[in-house]
Amino acid sequence: MSSNLKISIVTPSFNQGQFLEQTIDSVLSQNYSNLEYIIIDGGSTDNSVEIIKRYEKHLAYWVSEKDRGQSHAINKGLQLVTGDIFNWLNSDDYYEPDALSIVNENFQDIKTSCFCGRSNLIYPKEKTVQSNGTDVFDGNLAKTIGWARIDQPETFFRSTAVRKMGGLNQNLQFIMDKEWWIRYLFLFGLQGIKKTDDKIVNFRLHENSKTTTSARGFLNETLQLFAELASSSNLTSAHDLLSSLASDEPNCKIYLGKWDNDILSSAIQYTLLYYADYFYYNSQKEISLKCLSLIDRSFIKSDLELYKKLKFRNKLPSALTSFLRKNG
Repeated sequence: MSSNLKISIVTPSFNQGQFLEQTIDSVLSQNYSNLEYIIIDGGSTDNSVEIIKRYEKHLAYWVSEKDRGQSHAINKGLQLVTGDIFNWLNSDDYYEPDALSIVNENFQDIKTSCFCGRSNLIYPKEKTVQSNGTDVFDGNLAKTIGWARIDQPETFFRSTAVRKMGGLNQNLQFIMDKEWWIRYLFLFGLQGIKKTDDKIVNFRLHENSKTTTSARGFLNETLQLFAELASSSNLTSAHDLLSSLASDEPNCKIYLGKWDNDILSSAIQYTLLYYADYFYYNSQKEISLKCLSLIDRSFIKSDLELYKKLKFRNKLPSALTSFLRKNG
């Protein structure tokens, strides 16, 4: 019989009163017996505080005060948590029934330091699509780092790992979870990750969500992040190209520590391949070819077919390229 490990959930919130009650209810209605739930509100001026107060007897802690943004709010909560397992749930998302029980089951194996489920992506007008979950490429740590796509709401971490990862980078507005995920991967690799098809959470995409309104912000910070990583690996040409593709000047210095240089170098090759594919599908063949020109193919042996396809298609006439894009 499995034990109920203590699960700590932090909800950062600011003026999300229209969604907040559903978020809180989805956590508390889990009826999970070993829950620590913390809400960090950034000084909302809507009805958020009124909603929080209705549930305060069920909360381990809550506060409403001005903060320095989402990452700062999560870090404030992270300093308070005492559980065995940690994640944050944004105030416009909500859990599926029995989500925390599923999480608990998957952490019963002491070797598991990270669990990745799946989510429902809730689009406007109630359109729902199931996510693929966080990308984990079995046996390929470099690709998992270089492509670094995390579905944060359904990715939970053991607190012993979190303590080594440290808090979120408060200079990042959009990809704080991606940078955190990369830190995890460098520290622990792929061995402790468990991934299932269990639906854990509903991720809401609405007109005011950052995912919907700030695509360029996510792209800029990601390019800046990998430019910094390329610089750390002395890949000057990759650094220069990735930096030049960001439309904004870097707004922060990203420190990830000292890591295995072979893995880091290989990860950057996968980043270049990712952006070669990205810019090809966004009709920017010249940039795609620049990315391809910097790739050392010895590092991407498992994905040479994609490299060859992009190399070939980028040299075709634009009309034919456009047709091939639309048809795979």
